[in-house]
Amino acid sequence: MVRNLNHDTFLVIRYVKRRLTVLIDIDGKHEWRDCIDVPGVRLPRGYYFGTSSVTGDLSDNHDIISLKLYQLTVERTPEEEKQDREVYLPVVDNLKLPGMEAPLEPMSGLALFLIVFFSLVAIVFAIVIGVIIYNKWQEQSRKHFY
Repeated sequence: MVRNLNHDTFLVIRYVKRRLTVLIDIDGKHEWRDCIDVPGVRLPRGYYFGTSSVTGDLSDNHDIISLKLYQLTVERTPEEEKQDREVYLPVVDNLKLPGMEAPLEPMSGLALFLIVFFSLVAIVFAIVIGVIIYNKWQEQSRKHFY
């Protein structure tokens, strides 16, 4: 969406009171459009913000014209302050990530019995078929005259 445009594109990333908001201006109209808005984001303290305009083998050339960083002073309750200090890894409240589904509930006794029963029937069936094939092969090998 931002390739080969004749005007500058802008991106605003805001993180205020556990809400991460990204706004974009890619139309050159100086009007911000919502890109994402995620509540419940908890970021740890003491990390740094970094950026790079290198994209692979420089197949695209992006210039970072300016970077403006502000630290907002937000009044917090002692409870909020304590919760912010306890964050060691970035997390998002109530976010279900792919592959992080709820654990499967254990199988019922009937389901487990049926699986074991049909598995044993299949094994016995395979053994009987194997014995029949082996006997036929033995019978065929006795008929050869050397």
